[in-house]
Amino acid sequence: MITDLSSDVIKGVGIGLRSAHYQDILNYKPTVPWFEVLSDNYLSPGGMPLYYLERIRQDYPVNLHGVGMSLGSTDPLNLDYLLRLKRLAQRIEPAYISDHLAWISVNGCYLNDLMPLPYTKEVIEHLARRILQVQEFLGRQILLENPSLYLTFTESTMPEWEFIQELLEKADCYLLLDLNNVYVSATNQGFDPFDYLNALPANRVKEIHLAGYEEREDYLFDTHGYPVHNPVWKLYQKALERFGTVPTLIEWDTDIPDFEVLMVEASKAQQQLAKVELRIGN
Repeated sequence: MITDLSSDVIKGVGIGLRSAHYQDILNYKPTVPWFEVLSDNYLSPGGMPLYYLERIRQDYPVNLHGVGMSLGSTDPLNLDYLLRLKRLAQRIEPAYISDHLAWISVNGCYLNDLMPLPYTKEVIEHLARRILQVQEFLGRQILLENPSLYLTFTESTMPEWEFIQELLEKADCYLLLDLNNVYVSATNQGFDPFDYLNALPANRVKEIHLAGYEEREDYLFDTHGYPVHNPVWKLYQKALERFGTVPTLIEWDTDIPDFEVLMVEASKAQQQLAKVELRIGN
C-alpha cells in the first residue's frame, strides 16, 4: 500500500539540518516548523548523526532529502540503498521523502555529482517505471527535485517544464520545486523562469527550496552556499501566487554559516508566506 501525499503534512518555512547546528537546536529549541536532512548521511543503523537526528526529531517534523536513488540511471535500482532508506523512514517517520531528477551511477560505479538527462518521451517512460517501483518499495509517494543545468542535449524533444509535467502525472509523484535551480538553469540556457512556473501543474508542487548561487564570468553556478538572491526572491513571490503557501526550505550546503543567518533567511520567506496567507484569508 502506498501512502497518498495529496494532503499537506507540514507548513511554513523549514531549514536544512546541518551537523554544525545540532547543539544550537538542542540547546535553544528555535522556532522552526520543520527541518530537512540529507538522508544519505543517516543511513547507517547507529552513530552520532543518527543519535542527534532522533533527538531533534522528538521536537520537530523532518523531511528526508536524498541524492542516492539515481533514478535516471540504466543500472538496476539499488535495493540495498532503498532498504536502508526505508528503515530510516520507519525510524524517523518523515513528512516527505525526496530525491533528484538525475542519475549518479553507471555500471555500478557512483559519481560525486548529479548528472542531467535528455528530455524525451523514452526517458519519461524509463523514469516513471523506476519511480513507481521506488514508491511501491517505500510504501509512499516521493518528491522529485528539478535540476540546475549548464548544458542541453541535442536529443531533447521538449523543454524541462513539459518533461516534468508529463513525468509527474505518469509516475504519480510530486515536485520539490527548487527555485534557485530554476533561475540558474533559466539564466544559463536563456529561457524565462516565469514561463517555467506557469507551465507546472499546481497540484503537484509539494515543497519549495530556496538557496543561493554563485555568479561566474558567463554563467551561474549552483553552490547553495549564499543567501537567496533577489531574482530568486521574485520567483518565490510568483510561485506562492501560483501554487499557494507551499512549505518552503532554506537550503545552504556549502560554507555553512551560523544558525542565526539561516533564521534570517527563513524569516524573509515566512514574511512572503504570511502575505499570501493573508490574501487567501481575505
